[in-house]
Amino acid sequence: MDALIHWLDNYIHGPALVFVVSMLPIIELRGTIPIGLAMGMDLWPTFILAYIGSCVPGPLIILFIRDVFKWLKTYPNWRRWIEKLEAKTLARGDRTRKLGLFGLFLFVAIPLPGTGVWTGSLLSVLLGFRFIHSVIAVSLGNFVAGLLILGLSYGVFNVIG
Repeated sequence: MDALIHWLDNYIHGPALVFVVSMLPIIELRGTIPIGLAMGMDLWPTFILAYIGSCVPGPLIILFIRDVFKWLKTYPNWRRWIEKLEAKTLARGDRTRKLGLFGLFLFVAIPLPGTGVWTGSLLSVLLGFRFIHSVIAVSLGNFVAGLLILGLSYGVFNVIG
C-alpha cells in the first residue's frame, strides 16, 4: 500500500492526494488524516477532504456489491474468496446484528482495523439494512472515527513536534 501512495504522490499532491487516498480500502480516512497532517496540511481541511473522500465508496458499495459478488461467484476461485470475505465480515459484525443500525454506526465509529466505511458498507448489505439508513449510519460512524483519529493525530504531532 505504501508503494501505491508513493506512486500516487508522483501524480497527485497535497489535498488531492488526501482526498483520493482516503477512498482506498484499509487506509480510508484513518490513514489519510495522519498523512495529510504529516504533509503539513491544516487540521480541518485535512479532516474534511479525508472524510468526504472516504465516504464516496460507501453508497457505491451498498448499491452494487451484491451484483459484483454474484458475478464474481461464477468463477470458482473468486467464489471461495468472496464466501470467506462474507463470513469474516459477518463474524466481525455479530454485535452489529443485535444492535441494528446503531450497531452499524458503532462498528464504523470505533477506529479499529477492519471497521471502516468499506467493511461497514459490506456489513450493512449482508445484514439487509436499507440503503439510506446504511448510508447515514456508516457516514455518521465515519465522522466520529475521523474526529477520534484527528484528535489522536493532532496530539501525537504536537508531542513529537
